[in-house]
Amino acid sequence: MDFKRIVITGAPGTGKTSVIRSLENSGYYCFHEIIRTMTLEAKKNQEPNIILSNPIDFVDDSLSFNRALLQGRLNHFKEAENVERELLFYDRGMPDVLAYMDYFGQAYDTAFKDACKNNRYDQVFILPPWEEIYVQDNERLESYPQAVDLHIHLEETYRSLEYDILEVPFGSVAERLNFILKRTKG
Repeated sequence: MDFKRIVITGAPGTGKTSVIRSLENSGYYCFHEIIRTMTLEAKKNQEPNIILSNPIDFVDDSLSFNRALLQGRLNHFKEAENVERELLFYDRGMPDVLAYMDYFGQAYDTAFKDACKNNRYDQVFILPPWEEIYVQDNERLESYPQAVDLHIHLEETYRSLEYDILEVPFGSVAERLNFILKRTKG
């Protein structure tokens, strides 16, 4: 069966989760972001009063953490072969791992980039930073200025991997959903 892999990406707090939920509620198959679960697990071993900006700051081995994250996203990519749907949506893609590692100045070996080059998505939508809706929480640890910087890294990473990126304009969840769906059918 032919299907299209579509990434919904963007910095923290841009509305990705709301868009993914809306896609799912509309009957589309969505692979969910796995980092929130990994972040909560990593935080269990930390001092409750310490304020951190990234799960990488509080794991013992950031390279292993990122390897596990990349592997989780690669598993989603492979699971798509067993899903009988025309459109498959991903809440973040494998290149997001590289973007975050670049942002935090973390080194990675060629296996990270090779995984991204050898497992390509068909389409990438990016949601831009939107200060009016930005909220920090227990899993979204970055400040708004950090989110803006992360957005830049995400764009640069996807472009360096030769993806055309479509920026989703601000609007209601329904308007954003409509924007995405109009451009995935063609």
